[in-house]
Amino acid sequence: MTRLPASFWIGAALVGLLVTLAIAAPVIAPYSPTQAAPASILEPPSWTHWAGTDGLGRDLFSRLIHGGRASLGVAVGIVTLSVGLGLLLGAACGLAGGWVDGVAMRILDMLLSIPSMVIALALAAALGPSLFNLVLVLGGLGIPFYMRLFRGETLAIRERGHVQAARVMGAGFTRILMRHVLPSLAPLAATFASTALGGALVAASALSFVGLGAQPPTPEWGAMIYEGRNTIMYEWWCAVLPGVAVATAALGFVLIGDGLRDLLDPRSRGR
Repeated sequence: MTRLPASFWIGAALVGLLVTLAIAAPVIAPYSPTQAAPASILEPPSWTHWAGTDGLGRDLFSRLIHGGRASLGVAVGIVTLSVGLGLLLGAACGLAGGWVDGVAMRILDMLLSIPSMVIALALAAALGPSLFNLVLVLGGLGIPFYMRLFRGETLAIRERGHVQAARVMGAGFTRILMRHVLPSLAPLAATFASTALGGALVAASALSFVGLGAQPPTPEWGAMIYEGRNTIMYEWWCAVLPGVAVATAALGFVLIGDGLRDLLDPRSRGR
């Protein structure tokens, strides 16, 4: 039996810690994440304020753990939309074949030829800055990539013996898709989803940094980095600590994805 590598458990510990802090933020946060305190502006980390305070005197630790709820939630929403729809549509196109598959692939070629971040900036600006729009934009832009990925895997799966046997026995398109193709793709989908969470988190933080995500006073890691950019040389904690949170979560997701790949994908073993 293949064991999960140590890197997986390190990633799980990092992500688990951040998720636990985010979920428990209303209980464990020592201060309000949005209440300004003019008497405590830009205080360095101390026993009173563990991560210091920002330019409005707000406790940075409280904002960090509350910000994790927004940042991690957006990343999960983006990956759920992109991987979920990409899996379903890609598997359907690969199984259908013929002109349906041909037309879909030409459309995907056109969409994938355009830089995704340029489209993301344009769409997010057009729809308006909000976390919900961020999920729609980044999640929607990820669908073509995963469609092509899962479509390619489906082309191989549909030639397997159990799928051919089901077709000979009269199973319809939907039954083959739901009972044979999607379960076969599930391990690959789980691997890519866990790895994609890190990229989704970084992309969402980048758009929040330029003002297209969370709006003040809502705490969100990308927006917090933006708020602290002007004082980074002197009051470094305002921008560095949210950046560390983003990097830690992204690293954790990547380590989890690598571990799942080693466990669920036989082709990755022995590399």
